[in-house]
Amino acid sequence: MGMRAMFGWLLVAGLLLAAGTASAHPHVWITATSELLYAADGSITGVRHAWTFDDMFSAYAVQGLESKTKGAYTSEELKPLAQTNVESLKEYAYFTFARADGKKERFQEPVDYFLDYKDTVLTLHFTLPLKNPVKPRQLVLEVFDRSFFIDFQMAKDSPIKLVGAPAGCQMKLERPNDGTASAQKLNEQTFLNGENSNFGMMFANKITVDCP
Repeated sequence: MGMRAMFGWLLVAGLLLAAGTASAHPHVWITATSELLYAADGSITGVRHAWTFDDMFSAYAVQGLESKTKGAYTSEELKPLAQTNVESLKEYAYFTFARADGKKERFQEPVDYFLDYKDTVLTLHFTLPLKNPVKPRQLVLEVFDRSFFIDFQMAKDSPIKLVGAPAGCQMKLERPNDGTASAQKLNEQTFLNGENSNFGMMFANKITVDCP
């Protein structure tokens, strides 16, 4: 099951489909932190994400999961769900897009992934290694869902970290404007067709790193 299909099934539980009406986007809200990972030679090797899901999605996601302690889940107990999440991400390019000096870069499949459950919400942790480490003067990293099914918001505190970056590297984060009101005016079919099919690009979180 694809990630959006899984999210939709978990969140609407058939109610919106039964009502016969399309729902406005987004359906899932994620608060994200990201780390850009650098090797000793100053090249960028990958990105480490931590995505905290909204409480509604988290509640549906853990329904039916067995745990030793009621209302608490260990990373081991959440392991199958974590695997389902990261496998589903591939279809959507992990909602992570990178350009090094203007050239599009690609990622390998996620590694070191796990889920944790704290304060009634789930957080998915995973690392995306670059297929080829790069050493650009400028890296642009964007995190967003093209269809705006999922609304990504970078965390207010320490949203981006440069891990092992060379001295002199400067990082800038551009947050998207709040366009939820506009999105609510568009139904499901509108998002899937025509000029709005990439509507989510308006809500991209853009991280720019310039190194000497």
